[in-house]
Amino acid sequence: MPIPDTLLGDLTPEAFLRDYWQQQPLLVRGALPDFASPLAPEELAGLACEDDVTARLILEQGGRTPWELRYGPFDADDFTTLPETHWTLLVQEVDRLIPAVADLLDAFRFVPNWRIDDVQISYAPEHGTVGPHVDSYDVFLLQALGHRRWQIGHTPVPETDEAFVPDLDVRLLKDFEADAEWVVGPGDLLYLPPRLPHYGVALDGCLTYSVGFRAPAPADLLPAFLADAAERLADAPRYRDPGLHRPEHPGRIDADALARIRQMLRRAVQDDDALDRWFARYVTTPGRGSTPLPPEAPVTPDAVAAA
Repeated sequence: MPIPDTLLGDLTPEAFLRDYWQQQPLLVRGALPDFASPLAPEELAGLACEDDVTARLILEQGGRTPWELRYGPFDADDFTTLPETHWTLLVQEVDRLIPAVADLLDAFRFVPNWRIDDVQISYAPEHGTVGPHVDSYDVFLLQALGHRRWQIGHTPVPETDEAFVPDLDVRLLKDFEADAEWVVGPGDLLYLPPRLPHYGVALDGCLTYSVGFRAPAPADLLPAFLADAAERLADAPRYRDPGLHRPEHPGRIDADALARIRQMLRRAVQDDDALDRWFARYVTTPGRGSTPLPPEAPVTPDAVAAA
């Protein structure tokens, strides 16, 4: 799907990236006016019943506790016993399951591919919601079916200032104050930068497509990179200290030893070529356990380039 002229309203991708990306929200009415969801709500529920599909149910009311969170895979009976209102089904990585959903990502190629995470699809009957919350990443919210009321606050919530309602399965903002409110319908698109508080409530049965973007944190990157470095350097020379002098205090780790250790570790992390290759592998590896099967025949570099 090419980038439609209507996707960003009267903005070019360049203007959007300059003035809105990671800075302020944007609501575009009729961004994809002819968009027809490749999935009906019943088909989304069917996906949530399959193994290796990441799915969740959030029941604000009608569960064992308020805001009960349930994880898939589900059974068909799980849906027949749901209340009529106040719940939401969310299915992750639908773009890796349904090619027609993956085609939607072509409209967002003005952002580098590696930054695109997945397309999550949610279904909610009337009053369905996941509550007021923040996301740590950019997201485009495309209304595919029905209507949803969005309330947002324009002041980002720093991670150090997050306060949640205690003793719930889901992370709901304790003090949510909205300074804008919109009702969106089919084809409308809402962009939200990271950490912006928002609260969406279904006004009728609705499907919402969430195009999320990766925002890796050092706490995510370091363990993965160091595990790769440890494997890569398994046969690297061990610590050596020729010319060692008898220590005055055997219990002390002297400055020379610390300097050698620092040098060993810096060599492991200062190999820019190895780091670049690792990162390319890291961000192109499917997440959430949806690892594709290897091809029956080896794929050549020429075949990849041609594709």
